[in-house]
Amino acid sequence: MTTTVLRTADAWYVQIGDGAIEINTTATTTAELLRDRSAIDAATDPATAVSVDTLDLVSPVTTPCRVVAQMTNYASHVKDSGMDPATVPLTFFRKTSGSINGPTADIVKPAHVRFLDYEVEIGLVIGRELPVGTTVNESDLSTYVAGLVVTNDVSARDIQLPKTQFYEAKSYPTFTPVGPALVLMDADELKRFSDLRLQLRVNGELRQDAVVGGDMIYPPLRALQELTRFQRLDVGDLVLTGTPAGTALSAPPKPIEMIGALLPPALKWKAFFRSQSRNTDYLKAGDVVEAGIATDDAAIDLGTQRAVVRYA
Repeated sequence: MTTTVLRTADAWYVQIGDGAIEINTTATTTAELLRDRSAIDAATDPATAVSVDTLDLVSPVTTPCRVVAQMTNYASHVKDSGMDPATVPLTFFRKTSGSINGPTADIVKPAHVRFLDYEVEIGLVIGRELPVGTTVNESDLSTYVAGLVVTNDVSARDIQLPKTQFYEAKSYPTFTPVGPALVLMDADELKRFSDLRLQLRVNGELRQDAVVGGDMIYPPLRALQELTRFQRLDVGDLVLTGTPAGTALSAPPKPIEMIGALLPPALKWKAFFRSQSRNTDYLKAGDVVEAGIATDDAAIDLGTQRAVVRYA
């Protein structure tokens, strides 16, 4: 049975139903908490529970930490981007941990950003150090992945595309909402990773809806095996695993794309974003973004985050 961990500004809790039992721990970081598993397991007394609704939840992943993200990792999203899933390599980019935000905090669009997009993603929270050169096998995957979180890889497309600058475009403060919960999982539960359904709604309209199995190209085991060739990961670090189709951004029709390829870069991007200005799916001030991840039978439920978009 999964263990659902919640965090407020001054305490950690284990959620049981609609109640939350405070964990008796001195841990102030996710890494410290994961090393104090006995304290998590001891939080079982229902008489001490408080209503989850009374808690002001913050991200269960504390900062600073590493935030590493997989790029174009769902076949549906790859096709929607005008590429062939069979030819897409396993690639990564970094985000600043300063972009991590709480599950109900505002997403703030910087004044210079025009095209603000969303990407619901499953986040892996690392539970054991992974030095460069570590061998990760399927049998010990749950040793290295302590649990999962809902994340939203918010993206400034007009920064990302012309500059091919993922780091800046995805690292502004509030651009990585995390939570509401860190769901700790054992080996058998982690085997159900492929059954997880990712959903994202904007103002109640379902924009993204996909099940991992059959859509994700490179699963967590393969991602960690590749990362350990060059990137150390520590307890409490966060790995985002990609997003399915349904983002505001999609590839232009092939004829338009072919014409655009013949233009000088500055002119090409000016024309592209002129066309994107008619796309009403980009996030606007006041939009409510809800992102949730669970199996269809609700045996594993990472919860749902709800954020309001605000302009700086």
